[in-house]
Amino acid sequence: MSARFVTRNIHAYLDYPVAIALMTLPFILGLGQSNPLALWLSVVTGVAAFVLTVLTDHHLGIWRVLPYKLHLTVDLLVGLTFLAAPSLLGFSGLDAVFYWVNGAAVVVVIALSTPEQDVTA
Repeated sequence: MSARFVTRNIHAYLDYPVAIALMTLPFILGLGQSNPLALWLSVVTGVAAFVLTVLTDHHLGIWRVLPYKLHLTVDLLVGLTFLAAPSLLGFSGLDAVFYWVNGAAVVVVIALSTPEQDVTA
C-alpha cells in the first residue's frame, strides 16, 4: 500500500479551508510582531490560494482553467517559501512558528499526494 494517499479530491476539499485560514489566522493570532510582513504574507497567500483553487481543474474548481499539476507545483513553492520566510524576512517567535508549521504541512501534503493521472471528467 502506497503512503501517497492524498488524492485530487481530498486535496480539493483541503484547499478552501486552508485559504480561509491563511487569510484569517494571522489576525486571530496577532501575527506581525516581529515583522509586519508576517501578517500580510499569509493574508496575500491566502487570497492567491483561494483564486488558485477557484481556477484549478478539480471537482471543486469553479472555472477549471489551470491544470491540477500546476496547482501542486504552486503549492510546493508556497510551502518552501513559508519554510524559508522566517530566516529570509527575520520572523521570530509565533511569526516564525506559524510559517514553519504551515510550510511543513504543505510540503508533507504534496509529498503524500498521489501522482497526477490523466483524468477526463
